[in-house]
Amino acid sequence: MRIAVLANLKKNAPTWKGMTPDQWDDLDSPKTINAIIAALESGGHQAEFFEANILPPYSLVEKLQAYQPDLCFNIAESHFGDGREAQIPAVLEMLRLPYTGSKVLTLALALDKPMTKRVLHYHGLPTPEFQVFESADEPIDADLLKGDELAFPLFVKPSREGTSMGVSPESIVRTVTELRSQVAKQIARYNQPILVEHYVQGREVMVGMVGNVTPTTARKISERELPDELLEGLEFLPILEVEFSAYQDEGVDIYTNRMKVELADDYHYFCPAPLEPAQEEHLKKLAAAVFRVTGCRDVARVDFRLDATRNHQPYILEVNPLPGLNPGYSDLCLQAQAGGWPYERLINTIAELAAVRQNVKVTASH
Repeated sequence: MRIAVLANLKKNAPTWKGMTPDQWDDLDSPKTINAIIAALESGGHQAEFFEANILPPYSLVEKLQAYQPDLCFNIAESHFGDGREAQIPAVLEMLRLPYTGSKVLTLALALDKPMTKRVLHYHGLPTPEFQVFESADEPIDADLLKGDELAFPLFVKPSREGTSMGVSPESIVRTVTELRSQVAKQIARYNQPILVEHYVQGREVMVGMVGNVTPTTARKISERELPDELLEGLEFLPILEVEFSAYQDEGVDIYTNRMKVELADDYHYFCPAPLEPAQEEHLKKLAAAVFRVTGCRDVARVDFRLDATRNHQPYILEVNPLPGLNPGYSDLCLQAQAGGWPYERLINTIAELAAVRQNVKVTASH
């Protein structure tokens, strides 16, 4: 196949005075792009990188029309907007070009953490109770109460960011004063609604999977009913757990932005995570349920916290239908490696799943 690799490089992102240091932490490096292209070429495909920007000098629409790809390998995060991860897929659908990964609605949904949690609540899937704050002085909802008291500690983070942007030790708040102060700081920094949810103390694990299923959006799925059929069509990579004991200097057991960015080259984790077989099976079924109800395609990663106060009850933090693919430290790539998958197999599996799903002929490049 002739494959166009679409991404946004940090070095090509806009800059301005007063920009926050973590503004483009979601964006990719040439190392990742080069690795993806090399992997696709090893699979017998022709691949070329295009900066995922429709504006000059990148002019993605015109360049794709000239290149005429059989498939687009999409990892574009885009730069601005509530549904920015869905922008390039929307352009590709207008051009009638097939692409890897989830479609427009799923990408827009998953970037909005509160909206995703509402979908999970509807389907009876466990996620911490929450409230969205548009301003720091909003009345506090009953969802954050335990009896007549606030159920501290609470956890504060931006609604529409990745790479744990906004997640730091200060995200855990234990008083109303701390809550309102942290909400105010994050609104000022990220200019978006802020998600406040019950803090789940315990282990953090990630379930990565590749494959395709028939999405389940009309019929409710309950945690009490997770049949084996949920797993059909999906292949699971070994579950990864963050080794918080190696980050004692951070002062908290949370997967912070600093750990994902500044400390990425010295990442400490367990993979496979030390889990009982029944617990591992339960996590896979929950992840498969999330994959289905949010409409994921080809690949996704679902992140959980295991509540140490409730017999390690899993709570869904979020779903990432556009997981990082840096071969050195991205969670999904480390999971694939632990499962005996070379990076080339992971990348080509994603491409081939997308090609089969969209009836693209899988052959050597023309």
